[in-house]
Order: sequence, then structure tokens, then C-alpha cells
Amino acid sequence: MSKMRIYQIAREMNVSVVKLLEMLKEVGIEKAGNFSTIEADEYEVIRELFAQPANQPAPAESSGNGRQPQPAAPAPERQPTGVPRPPVVAVLGHVDHGKTTLLDAIRQSQVALKETGGITQSIGAYQVAYQGKAITFIDTPGHRAFTGMRARGAQVTDMVVLVVAADDAVMEQTREAIAHARAAEVPIIVAINKIDVLGADVQRVKEQLAKEELVPEDWGGDTIVVPLSARTHEGIDSLLEMILLEAEMLDLRADPNAVAQGTVIESYLDPARGPIASVIIRDGTLHQREVILAGAAQGRIRALLNDQGQRVNEAPPSSTVQLLGLSQVPPVGAPLEVLSSPARARQIAQQRANEARRGRLERSRRTLAQILSDTAQSGALKLLLKADSSGSLEALESELERLKSEQIKLKLLYSGVGDISESDVILASSAPGSVVIGFRVKSDAGARALAEREGVTVRPYEVIYQIADDVKRALRSLLEPEYEEEIIGQVEVRQIFKIPRVGTIAGCYVRDGVVKRQAEVRLLRAGAELFRGQIASLKRYEEDVRAVEKNKECGIKLRGFDDIREGDQMEIVLVREVQRI
Repeated sequence: MSKMRIYQIAREMNVSVVKLLEMLKEVGIEKAGNFSTIEADEYEVIRELFAQPANQPAPAESSGNGRQPQPAAPAPERQPTGVPRPPVVAVLGHVDHGKTTLLDAIRQSQVALKETGGITQSIGAYQVAYQGKAITFIDTPGHRAFTGMRARGAQVTDMVVLVVAADDAVMEQTREAIAHARAAEVPIIVAINKIDVLGADVQRVKEQLAKEELVPEDWGGDTIVVPLSARTHEGIDSLLEMILLEAEMLDLRADPNAVAQGTVIESYLDPARGPIASVIIRDGTLHQREVILAGAAQGRIRALLNDQGQRVNEAPPSSTVQLLGLSQVPPVGAPLEVLSSPARARQIAQQRANEARRGRLERSRRTLAQILSDTAQSGALKLLLKADSSGSLEALESELERLKSEQIKLKLLYSGVGDISESDVILASSAPGSVVIGFRVKSDAGARALAEREGVTVRPYEVIYQIADDVKRALRSLLEPEYEEEIIGQVEVRQIFKIPRVGTIAGCYVRDGVVKRQAEVRLLRAGAELFRGQIASLKRYEEDVRAVEKNKECGIKLRGFDDIREGDQMEIVLVREVQRI
């Protein structure tokens, strides 16, 4: 037989991919996922497994008393919480590679609710049905709130479909979309579009994807790659099938009876209807007339509109709706919460507004090193770099690469050439605590305003080594300090002076090295350490001194210790902090 995929065998055996992988693991066949290949001998093992009658116990040996042993009661299986919910998918990619055409093609062929026209641009999302299962798509291009923010949808999605044209290449915006998806830590399915046009080269695109660490599964990697044509609809069914299989692996669940939780994916001010927000429901069910809170916006829902513009009374998990009734336009990406009373919602909204104002003031006063130190407590400094040229960018990346350590990871979210854009700010905001660093580039007005709203730190530099120095200081502040000791002097106690209201003064002779006032002292008696601490005073004759050299006498008073005897030895120790970076 030719090699088969796990998901193909699962379909043949009429069992879920997850269940099949569990069974294979029990018999010692380890497979990575639903796109792993099966050899002929492994396939025969699977056929034998499914040939056994279900729930039939193996023959048991007779016990000595002639009675068959009773089978042990099966251990109860842990049931996953909630019920399966539709996957939420964001479609990202370069502006000319056919994202909108692909979404239109999916919508025309697999619409869940009948309608005419193309993608509903006013709500930013819609749902389709395939094989009796729903899939929610977030359409990121072409939206007012998503201008320059191609991957904002990746914050609320379960997976990303990355569209790359077969007659083009992996472009800068493609790499940007990959960075957004990775920052959101969601699976990536690649759709190689335009396979029907002149000059299409699927293998070349796969080579470029592999360079971006998206190795296709037919090349031994774990990235799902689906060649298709949005114009002719070839391959669209395969793409939808892959999305559902990935969703099955993720085991997406939600509780429709729970209090609703969601995320704002688009918002704007309508002159006639007031503030409007498009939200996607992640868990629970949102109902009309409920009191909601999103960022510093609050209110009671006056109306819920689905992606057809129709009024609905509720929104279940993984659905998207527009809602009316908020006090102001909420920020894109803000969590949606349901509260018990309007008064409580107003109180929290006011607190958030005040905190946001204080935060903006504090951020304006802090250095980059301070910001990085505070935002890297997770053990990783998260940076986004923009430079004026590829040469500058390469030099900056090389300089920062030398600062990495095993203890603290320096995570580069994205690096590129050109001015700092709104898209850069959005990517930084999707990874909390990230800092955007610009080297000899500018920030456009939209990016500056967005950074202010999102609380993203953007810092411009003109000298490359100032960036490295600030990052180095931040890294040092996060590492546990290491110290090394150097014995710089050997002292012999030859006489003891007890002075009232002062304590014990040791008359000493410096046998080797030097005694320094700021150094530590280790007091030894018969080779055993009795005391380790600081020098309270160091005198030569009647004068206070900073240091006493070899072959000279001095008087030493130890801080907090008077049990000194003639014949004791002192080691003078200088402790230095070791720079680990």
C-alpha cells in the first residue's frame, strides 16, 4: 500500500484522530499528529486492533479454585469540560496574495446562512459550515480598525491560515504575519494560493517557507500546507478539512451555559448609533440586555447583530456579533466581561481609565533599561526591531545575539527595515511587555497614537551601542549576581587592647599583601573560622587610614565582634561581583 496519513486512517476506521493516536501509543507506535505517515506494517497493526470485537475481554486463565477471576472495574475516564465549539480562524498574509478572494470563495461555497454578496465587512467575521461542522473566520484585511494591523485577529484565534501566492514569494508582510501568529502561539496552516496561474511554483514557495521554519509536513516537518486556487475553488475543501482536523487535535471546548467571555475584534463610532463593537465570544453565551465591560467602556447591550446584520437575542461560543450600548468606543483586543450591575461596571471602568492615565505618565518618565527589567520577569526580554537598512539591522541583531544567556532569553518578536508602523505596535501589544526599538527610523502618527492607547513602549535610537548597553543593563538586573573572592592580605594578631566604651582593638602585623578598609575580614583561630565580617576601623598609630601595606603594624576593630585573642590570624578578603554579561 502507499503511505497513508493518520487522519486518513482515522476516517477509514471511523474513529477520532485523538483516539487513534492514543491507541497507537498504547501499542508502542509513537506518532506526532494527524498528518504523520503510517508504514505498511504499522497499518496492519492498526487493522488488527480494530478487528477485535469492541469491549470483549481477553481469555482469562482459571484460578486454582476453578472459578474465573472477576475483571477489575475500569477506572473512570476524565471527561473534558464543556462541549465542542467551532474553531476561530484568522486569515493572514501579503496584501496581494488573495486573502479576500479566498475568504469570498469559502463563503460562496460553504455559507452557513444563505445570503448574497461578498464578505460582510462591517462585522469582520463570519461562520461557514463544512461536513456538518461550523468554522468561524476572522477577516483581518480591509477593516478600519485593522488598517496596518494585519495580525490583530491572531490574539483571539485558535489557528491562522497564512496565504502565500504560488506565483510570488514569501514577502515582508508574509514574514510579519508569521511573527504575529507565533507571538499569539497558535498553529499555522499555509494556503498556497493561485496554483492555476502562469508562473506558479509550489515547490519554490515550500522552500521559502522552510527557511522561515515552516517546514511542510510532506517534507518531514509539522506545518500543514494546502495548495489551492481561490479563483477556481480547487483545494478549498482540503483546506476546510485540514482546519477541522486541526480543531479536533486542539479539542476546542466551551460551556454555552457559562457567563460570556469574549474579545473586541473591531470598534468604531457610528454617528447615528453611537459606539459599536464587534466581539467574538470565546466561552459562555452573551445575551441582549446584559451589562458588559470592555476596557474602560461599559453599558447595557441594547442590540446584538449577527454577520448578516440581523438582530439576535444571544451569541453562543465562537460566534461573532456587533453590539450597541457601550459608553465609549472600546480598544481593539479588549476582553469583554459580563457584570451583575451597571454601577459596578461604571466603577471598574473609571478605575481602568484612571490607571491608564497614570500608566501613560509613568511610562513617559522611565528609561528603557527600567522598562526591560520590569517586563522580563518571565525570563525573556521581548523586543521588536526596526532599522533604516538591512545592514544596520544585521549589525544590531548580531550585537544583541551576543547578549543572550542560558538564564535570560532574549526573544526577538520581529525585525524589519522601515519606519515603525501600527502593525509593529499591534505585534508588540500581542506579547505583553514587549518593547519596540527603532534605529534611525521614525514612527508615523498612527503608530504613536496606537502605542499610547495600547501601552506599548516605542524607543528611537541613533547609536547602535546605546541600544546594546541599555539591553545589557536590563539583562544584568535580571540575573542573580555572582561573586568571587580574592585574599589580598594576611594579618597576625600580636596584641589585644580593650578600651572602655569602644571594645577590643587588635594590634596586628601585616605579614603579606595589604589591609583595605572596605574589604571583608575572615578571623581564624587554630585554622577554624570564627568570624567573617567588616572592619569597623583601621588605624596606623592614632590616624584613621584606608589601607596598610605589608610589613607594617596597624590597629583593627572588627564590627560586632570582640572575642579576639593574641595569635589569631586574619585573612583580608576582597569580594567582587562577576559580570555575567
